[in-house]
Amino acid sequence: MNNPDSFLGIDIAKDWLDVAWLSGQTLRIDYTDEAVAGLTERLLADPPSLVVMEATGGLETAVASALAAAGLPVAVVNPRQVRDYAKARGRLAKTDRIDALILAAFAAAIRPQVRELPDEHTRALGELLARRRQLVEMRVQEKLRIQRASALQKASLREHIAWLDERISRLDIDLTHALRTSDAWRDKDDLLKAIPGVGSLTRATLVALRPELGTLTRRQIAALVGVAPFNRDSGKHQGDRVIWGGRAQVRRTLYMAAVSAMRCNPVIRAFYKHLRSQGKPAKVALTACMRKLLVIMNAMLKHHSPWSPELDLQHSC
Repeated sequence: MNNPDSFLGIDIAKDWLDVAWLSGQTLRIDYTDEAVAGLTERLLADPPSLVVMEATGGLETAVASALAAAGLPVAVVNPRQVRDYAKARGRLAKTDRIDALILAAFAAAIRPQVRELPDEHTRALGELLARRRQLVEMRVQEKLRIQRASALQKASLREHIAWLDERISRLDIDLTHALRTSDAWRDKDDLLKAIPGVGSLTRATLVALRPELGTLTRRQIAALVGVAPFNRDSGKHQGDRVIWGGRAQVRRTLYMAAVSAMRCNPVIRAFYKHLRSQGKPAKVALTACMRKLLVIMNAMLKHHSPWSPELDLQHSC
């Protein structure tokens, strides 16, 4: 039988952490470097089998990195999975302490895979991407406002849009510089930039947010990104296959890359036309192109193969 104290859940708030052991013991500490260091020392004295916490928009980064750097097994999981698990157990109440206990139970029951956390440079690249996305969203909102703005407002809006354009362009330069000045990233960038339709933003997004690219099978990487079709069958009913999961930002970037590749990439263009000729709806065919483009990139990085229209994807598994 597993030691109940060997599975921990940590619920993360802005100012404190709730730590829970499977045995029911709980602890609240301030979310400071000193308190996290003290927690790390305590856990190292009696190492747990697994520590689980939810992805909380970056709040988890400091504590997860500190524990992982000390050699402790840490898994950062999707909050939706944990909430579904809590509902399945009939735990509908929600407090920080209850959430920590649910995370400890989730750790023992599900045993989520411990993945290597992004290093400092990868996190910095992700932060640049996040800031770029924020500015792009601001620009979209300002362009929508200008359509109904008064003459006085339009001058201010145009000035702000011009400023946003300039900042986004500078961030694009920073992203390219980050890719080109890293030995590990430069090799990946050199391989991927040869693929028609795959631009610098796509490459930076995949490097920062899906570093597993090139290390998994084609089915695993498709499922991880959220472009793998899943069955929805029951009895005699056969439902439509749907994609599920993954990171929305990666899928959005891959979508735009696939749209571009349909125009300038002979492999993706031919694949899309073939699917449409077989009667596949445009949306289904485009999703399949996203998956095919992802598999091509995964195969190229895994085998360190240069881009070729004749790339044999049968060896990408």
